Amino acid sequence: MSARRWARDLAQGVRFAFAGGREGWVRALLTAVGVGLGVALLLLTTAIPNALAVRHDREMARSDDLVVDARIPPAADTVVVAHVDTDFGDRTVRGRALEPEGPRAPLPPGVDRFPAVGEMVVSPALKELLDADSGKLLRERLPDRVVGTIGESGLIGSAELAFYRGGEDLASYIDDARATRIDRFGFSGSPSEPMDPVLLLLVLVVFVVLLMPVAVFIAAAVRFGGERRDRRLAALRLVGADGRTTRRIAAGEALAGAALGLVFGAVFFLIGREVAGGVEVYRVSVFPSYLNPSPLLALLVAVAVPAAAVLVTLLALRGVVIEPLGVVRAAKPARRRLWWRLLLPLAGLVMLYPMVGKGRGNGEFNQYLVVGGVVLLLVGVTALLPWVVEAVVARLGAGTVSWQLAVRRLQLSSGTAARMVNGIAVAVAGAIALQMLFAGVDDDYTRDTGHDLTRAQMQVDVVRTVPLESAAEKLRRTEGVRAAYAYAEGMTGDRRTEPGATTWVTAGDCAALREVATLPSCRDGDVFAVSGVEYDTDTPKLAVPGRTLYLDPSYESGPKRATVAWRVPRDLKEARPRTWLTGSERGGFLVTWGALPAGAGAALYQEVYLALDPSAHDAQERVRNTAAALHPMTSTMTWAATERSGRFASLRTGLFAGAVCVLALIGASLLVSQLEQLRERRKLLSSLVAFGTRRRTLSLSVLWQTAVPIALGLLLASVVGLTLGAVLLKMTATPVRVDWTSVLSMTGIGAAVVLVVTLLSLPPLLRLMRPDGLRTE
Repeated sequence: MSARRWARDLAQGVRFAFAGGREGWVRALLTAVGVGLGVALLLLTTAIPNALAVRHDREMARSDDLVVDARIPPAADTVVVAHVDTDFGDRTVRGRALEPEGPRAPLPPGVDRFPAVGEMVVSPALKELLDADSGKLLRERLPDRVVGTIGESGLIGSAELAFYRGGEDLASYIDDARATRIDRFGFSGSPSEPMDPVLLLLVLVVFVVLLMPVAVFIAAAVRFGGERRDRRLAALRLVGADGRTTRRIAAGEALAGAALGLVFGAVFFLIGREVAGGVEVYRVSVFPSYLNPSPLLALLVAVAVPAAAVLVTLLALRGVVIEPLGVVRAAKPARRRLWWRLLLPLAGLVMLYPMVGKGRGNGEFNQYLVVGGVVLLLVGVTALLPWVVEAVVARLGAGTVSWQLAVRRLQLSSGTAARMVNGIAVAVAGAIALQMLFAGVDDDYTRDTGHDLTRAQMQVDVVRTVPLESAAEKLRRTEGVRAAYAYAEGMTGDRRTEPGATTWVTAGDCAALREVATLPSCRDGDVFAVSGVEYDTDTPKLAVPGRTLYLDPSYESGPKRATVAWRVPRDLKEARPRTWLTGSERGGFLVTWGALPAGAGAALYQEVYLALDPSAHDAQERVRNTAAALHPMTSTMTWAATERSGRFASLRTGLFAGAVCVLALIGASLLVSQLEQLRERRKLLSSLVAFGTRRRTLSLSVLWQTAVPIALGLLLASVVGLTLGAVLLKMTATPVRVDWTSVLSMTGIGAAVVLVVTLLSLPPLLRLMRPDGLRTE
């Protein structure tokens, strides 16, 4: 067969698609919309790596952390930067105080001049929040006058909350690690550590699971309008075309719809790109300029989609006999064979089997085997579902009129029904497997902080220039605070520099010290020694009455800083350790305020631990406001029972964000497919209404036609998803356990999407159920 004849027949099909009257145009448009939605999501997906790279580059370009342990002296080209981050609700506000030390001091990206003391430049999202009523408490915390906005080059996302404010006397806080002096912005240290194998496995599986439903929907979209196309193909046979020619012409029609779908997809992508700039999904936002797909990947999509349209059409028609007087598809088709459909998931399991038990410590997972195995297992869903639907609906019996209409329709076109739900079945199967994998390895990336949340819920780090007792009193009077425990903490050793023995010193009033240890009695001026705590072997050596110790000893060679000497009192008391607010035992010396030597405050860190009233609204925000009023560099921390790995949390967030996009595509594509099915059956519906069939009966029949394949698809998806999840857990050497809550929630979400689509298709269905639909020309 010559390439010229192929080209001629495909071109003939393209012409029929666009010159075949209203029906041809409607079919081409429906195909184009379905394909376009998939292409848009593919383009957005291919743009994700670039968006992540740009976000990372922007973060590195504005970095102000010192990478090497070297002090830069003040100069004309240096600036002192202090971190003054804060939280508002569950969102982090990135804050920096800037104090230029010369005319050539470097500006951070996105800022054209340094704000003066009492001024700040903010991100557009933060400005909008500060101007809104919901940001009233945050505005109290950031009273500086807004004199400008941070440009796009200084932000990692359109919804990021960030500000730069003017600072003064920041250099005095460099020794406390609260500020740093730099001569440039930007990270220039060693490359980041490689991703561990389990996280890499999660990345690979996430991308496969998110992209597979898109590919399935594109393959289904190019087959819209199959019954009307069959009548046109029969007409072609009647005028002399052979069977192969008609198939190539049909492929040309699909090619036309796919090509138009590429145009639609590009338009949808550009629209979605702009919309993405104003949307934040799971605290992740981007600028539209970030979403630039790789030219090579975009070219691959542009070539693969039309080629897939031609291939899918030829495969779909391979078992169809097209005759001049009709298509022999209306007769009872041959039963589908099961054996080859089982080969796909079995081949996927064979590809994944060599990596079972490798876990994190036994080498890398083979990326090609992982991708290939997961793809084959998920493709197995699309291969098995038509057989399952056909086998089940063939055995469905009598029932109500609506049930019989639905069952008969499914028995005649079980393949069409399966194609409609293939995408959602693949998405649910992949989601179940991923949820099992995430739940299984969650403990490996989550650690218990040990904080006793029944006794304290917040921690305030008070700068040394603020008197601790007055700070604690102000925090104690804050609305929503039940109790405040103030401590001055630090290390003490037997020498000023390079001590041989060290232990903790914790200073506070008697009430606060009783939270640290069990005291025999306590009054101001007492000092206690707490021994017997794990990992603290030096306290018995140092707790010798009359011995001179040194607060905040230096580990640098030579006396680089002044330390404070103090003498262990003669009346030193013993105390028994107890679990502290932080969830661990604290050994060393407990010192009441009256026993602290002069100047000790400069050698100790000041902390206030707060117990909040759970019924007090905005208690955390009010504490943060009080802390900011004490000093701009006072930091607060809200305690949590657990702490999760940043990479793991980011990956899970990315999965949820991608799942939202895929679910939106699933819903839109299902709606288009449902409308196309109703359009093809317009005359049939009109005939039934003309013969007296109630609209309620027809509506229920449409619901049953959707519900039965969906139920079967979700059941098959659950089986495949559980199998894939178990294999992935075995690969990571994690005990297999089923998170039934996640399984039920994933299947429930899939069913909810279909229910919404069905409800949205009811108004067009009611319009089609009119006797005048029998009119024809």
